[in-house]
Amino acid sequence: MKTIVSALALLACSSPVFAQDALNGGNTAWILTATALVLFMTLPGLSLFYAGLVRSKNVLSVLVQCFAIACIASILWLALGYSLAFTEGNNWIGGFGRVMFSGMGTESLSGDIPEPLFALFQMTFAVITPALIVGAFAERMKFSSVLIFSALWLLVVYVPICHWVWGGGWLADMGLLDFAGGTVVHITAGVAALVTAMMIGNRRGFPESPMPPHNMTMTVTGAGMLWVGWFGFNGGSALAAGGAAAMAMLVTHLSAAAGALAWMVVEWKKFGKPSALGIVTGMVAGLGTITPASGSVGPAAAIVIGLTAGVVCFIATHWIKRGLKIDDSLDVFPVHGVGGILGTLMVGIFASTELGIFSGLGFGGDNTSIGQQLGVQFVGVLSTAVYTAVVTFVLVKLTGVLTGGIRVSAEEETQGLDITLHEEVGYKL
Repeated sequence: MKTIVSALALLACSSPVFAQDALNGGNTAWILTATALVLFMTLPGLSLFYAGLVRSKNVLSVLVQCFAIACIASILWLALGYSLAFTEGNNWIGGFGRVMFSGMGTESLSGDIPEPLFALFQMTFAVITPALIVGAFAERMKFSSVLIFSALWLLVVYVPICHWVWGGGWLADMGLLDFAGGTVVHITAGVAALVTAMMIGNRRGFPESPMPPHNMTMTVTGAGMLWVGWFGFNGGSALAAGGAAAMAMLVTHLSAAAGALAWMVVEWKKFGKPSALGIVTGMVAGLGTITPASGSVGPAAAIVIGLTAGVVCFIATHWIKRGLKIDDSLDVFPVHGVGGILGTLMVGIFASTELGIFSGLGFGGDNTSIGQQLGVQFVGVLSTAVYTAVVTFVLVKLTGVLTGGIRVSAEEETQGLDITLHEEVGYKL
């Protein structure tokens, strides 16, 4: 009898129910790597991607903006952001239990990885999201305005929506599928970019004067870093080194490749020649669109999502710039915003296990249909977009009051922000 009891005790101790809170070294190592990859997306990936797209007189201003936002977002995440996003509060916002990471030590766990690592991983998402918006107002916003707007936006827009979706808020309760940031990152940044671009106004000379990228080599280099870093963005969101992370990375890569080729072909057909700018922008569209779906779909669906992203985001880019004549300078809304909306809705279809070769991993609910899940996804898209648009409008107005006007003078814009705001130049030739 004693032997049987001992065996049962041993079995109980080895059960996942009892071991679920034990530190997992493999998962920890993977999320450490993924965290570095996501920061690599911003510094230097996004920074170089954006810097090459602007005119040479503004190259340093974009690099400095991305760098400074990374610093500010990191401190704010420590001070308040993480606690409000991920601690228990209510359906709308978290609590204050982890302000300044209080109570978080080397032994603190989030699932089976260290909580400091989880907080750091999520910090890198908080860094890149406001940095994406830089592309909307590039070459014409005061540096002081960039800093104040980005800080306020992170706390008042990103943090609450992050809690809604990933922190146990009302969209999580509804069953919204957003694996790595279709709503939290791409729709918020894209909608904020569109609102900001419309409020700050077009660059002087737009759209009459051509404003081509000054250094496509820099942009392609940054794009390659984004592609590599995105493996951490989506694969890391599994929070474990296993099959879910592997599938997320696989579908991320396939969607990026399909998006790049789709954009290239459409551009080739429309303008007669494929461009480097087109193929890398299509890649980013494919990456952004697969992001919310990367934990829920299979490889065939990823190809469809990527191809759709390349075509739809291409059309949206030309409609925003040439049709509506809105100077979203580096196409943040048509690429990230439209891609985030498209991907968040498409996961409501392709997560279904009933689609043959295009089947995904399921909706998570036993009785959920494609129609029901699409309804949830639509609510997530609409609520995120409306909240972001309204609050961003208020923050742009407030930032203008605090900084005596959000935009640089006409003379400063003509001379370039590198020399007028930073007393430096990007190139000495």
